[in-house]
Amino acid sequence: MGRSCYRILQSQYPHFITCTVLNWIPMFTRPATVQIVLDALHYRQLRNGWRIYAFVILENHMHLLIQADDLANQIAHFKSYTARQLIDYLHEIKAERLLAQLKWFRKAHKTDRDYQLWEEGSHPQLIDNPEVLRQKLDYIHLNPVKRGYVDLPEHWRYSSARSYAGMEGLLPIYRDWF
Repeated sequence: MGRSCYRILQSQYPHFITCTVLNWIPMFTRPATVQIVLDALHYRQLRNGWRIYAFVILENHMHLLIQADDLANQIAHFKSYTARQLIDYLHEIKAERLLAQLKWFRKAHKTDRDYQLWEEGSHPQLIDNPEVLRQKLDYIHLNPVKRGYVDLPEHWRYSSARSYAGMEGLLPIYRDWF
């Protein structure tokens, strides 16, 4: 799971997860890069039984409220897969500046690759009661509002706030809390 001191010990509960792009590089400014992440999340919902309670994707990080068996390994595989897909896409569109940054900021111990996309770890936080789940849900949905990108959470396209507001969302959201 990386070098984080945080651990996922109770997969039967949801966890608040943050995935950050290396050095906070703005990776998700193109719809195509966000779609790679959304497709990977949806695949894992269908194939690996991921329960996504909430999500938001911003330009350089994403937050998830998620539950899955063996979540630590699942997140590691998700990050590895999306990194490969995103780097391949950047090569395809000749995004040399972004690729150069991913190469430059790559951690020295990552000698098995030319690029690093994700920061190590995901700082998982166990969610074991509805009050904490609601707090994290609000944090996730208000993130784009606090940054001044939108006035209302449901106006941010890449968020589950749309589903909670009764609008059609981009991913199925698990809403059977505790």
